[in-house]
Amino acid sequence: MGTGALLESRPRAGRVALAVAGTMLTIPSLALFGLLIPLFGLGVTPAVVALVLYAIFPILRNTITGLAQVPRAVEEAARGMGMSRMGRLARIRLPLAWPVVLTGVRISTIMTVAIAAIAAAVNGPGLGELIFQGLARLGGANALNDALAGTLGVALLALALDLMFVLLSRLTVSRGLR
Repeated sequence: MGTGALLESRPRAGRVALAVAGTMLTIPSLALFGLLIPLFGLGVTPAVVALVLYAIFPILRNTITGLAQVPRAVEEAARGMGMSRMGRLARIRLPLAWPVVLTGVRISTIMTVAIAAIAAAVNGPGLGELIFQGLARLGGANALNDALAGTLGVALLALALDLMFVLLSRLTVSRGLR
């Protein structure tokens, strides 16, 4: 969010950052995990690096978009009241942009949960291990149960996090902005 706030007033740098982050998002997750193995090996590190790379774009994009949508008249009024650039950002622009920014964080979170299941392919932690183990033993005892348990766990985790963001939105976004 800080990078998005910094880049919003620099359109050219913002476009470059969004292009780079968007390009990272177009790389299929298994391919990205494969690209990261020579750098970080197997385990938690390549999984976390890949998940962070995937999570950047929605947050950055929504932060820049949310800040750009703040009406100029509101910003000019704040400037006319003598507020500094940081004061306008903290007290005017970010609160008005918050619903859009929070949506970006919400999208990134749900997307990360889904991709984290695939991280089991590089020995990453998570429920994906159950899914992959179940699929590898398909036809054996409890194989389908393991795959379904992992799948259901991922879906329930994503649903719980989504509901948490709905609640967070209700608590932090003023009624006038909903």
